[in-house]
Amino acid sequence: MSAQHPFTAAEMMTVAAARLLRNGDVCFVGIGLPSAAANLARLTHAPDVVLIYESGPIGAKPEVLPLSIGDGSLAETADTVVSTSEIFRYWLQGGRVTVGFLGAAQIDRFANINTTVIGDYARPQVRLPGAGGAPEIATCAGKVILVLRQSARAFVERVDFITSVGHLDGGDARSRLGLPGQGPVAVVTDLCLMTPDSLTKELTVTHLHPGVSAEKVRAATGWNIRLAESLEETAAPSFSELETLRQLQRRTALAHGRAPEA
Repeated sequence: MSAQHPFTAAEMMTVAAARLLRNGDVCFVGIGLPSAAANLARLTHAPDVVLIYESGPIGAKPEVLPLSIGDGSLAETADTVVSTSEIFRYWLQGGRVTVGFLGAAQIDRFANINTTVIGDYARPQVRLPGAGGAPEIATCAGKVILVLRQSARAFVERVDFITSVGHLDGGDARSRLGLPGQGPVAVVTDLCLMTPDSLTKELTVTHLHPGVSAEKVRAATGWNIRLAESLEETAAPSFSELETLRQLQRRTALAHGRAPEA
């Protein structure tokens, strides 16, 4: 942690993910960590980002983080609300979404995503929430940013089930299938930032968050993770970024009947 502006690993992850959104991006947002990062970007450096949620809101500007895609605050604060079919057919499949912001339960070295089952599909150890719109977002968005906490259970060499395609088995696999989007361009965790290698598409650690060692990242990864030759340190959150995020979380806790964190 920074002595001047103490922050948690979760805050560092959210801030690092938010910084990847540019002002003016049209962003298809998942619930949870992606929504926190996307709304932080909107409230800081990217006020003109257009946030789209699966239920139909376009240009959503919620004061608090939504509980689900059906949260009323999304529709109430949106520029407009359209049908789900229009969101997918006109906006996403029509190539009008520049960024897809997604989470995952499991991810592998080529950024394929599993949100379906842990274990064998016919006899799963755990049945996960499922796909939702993530497969289409992962396929059609101009690029995809993934945000999730890092552990050897979540970062596995091969996912148990491919719910949403990343770079499949690497290389030019996406282009050979004719998939329109670039696929994952960054994976942000509570430990580091990863990007796919330009040729192999295998995830490579490019930035370590402050206070995190390469050994800690290796221990939290289920394969022999690649490290960039010139590893950089992620810039610590600024006072403004932290305050904006914490105020958003306080408002959310109060709105949902929870006591805000100290």
